[in-house]
Amino acid sequence: MVGYRLHASVVMLFAVLLLSQSSSADIYRYEDPDGTLHFTDAPTDRKFKIFMRDIEKDKRLRTTFGIGKLSRNPAEFDSLISSYANQYGVPKSLVKAVIHAESGYNPNAVSSKGAAGLMQLMPGTAQHLKVSDSFNPSDNIRGGVRYLKFLLDTFKGDVTLALAAYNAGLTKVAKYGGVPPYEETRNYVSKVLNYQKSYMSN
Repeated sequence: MVGYRLHASVVMLFAVLLLSQSSSADIYRYEDPDGTLHFTDAPTDRKFKIFMRDIEKDKRLRTTFGIGKLSRNPAEFDSLISSYANQYGVPKSLVKAVIHAESGYNPNAVSSKGAAGLMQLMPGTAQHLKVSDSFNPSDNIRGGVRYLKFLLDTFKGDVTLALAAYNAGLTKVAKYGGVPPYEETRNYVSKVLNYQKSYMSN
């Protein structure tokens, strides 16, 4: 493990040095109570949060795996999905279907609009849901499932409308009084519902 301890007054210098090198690993940061900053590329404590991502690794992942294709084994995230699905009362099969459609189980996925992680949370949505690191599978799934629960409650359990809002936004669904007439949104809803049926039979 590579670790660093720096005082806050020199953190910017450290960041510049990191940016000037070709990154070979994600860098995580933690500031302790006395203001000392700790950096590592192999965090062993949840207090460490992502500071700088390995951009080349992310590019490789996004190039290799497209939406709809699986970049990781879904079973790898099964315990997290089960835990948060049970906590918020959202069908596990629906959570799996959304992750499948959104990122293909790629925790490093980033959309052209800036949505990130397994459940493709937009920065504003992630902040509202108190998700500090959208690339952290646990944080991302927790936030995504919580948001799905909110949408399902908003639409009185109507999965189709909840999915339409997840894709296009609540305001669009409200504006059109149903699934917006967008090909992307309609294809998304259909795809997730089909994925859900598949996960229900597994």
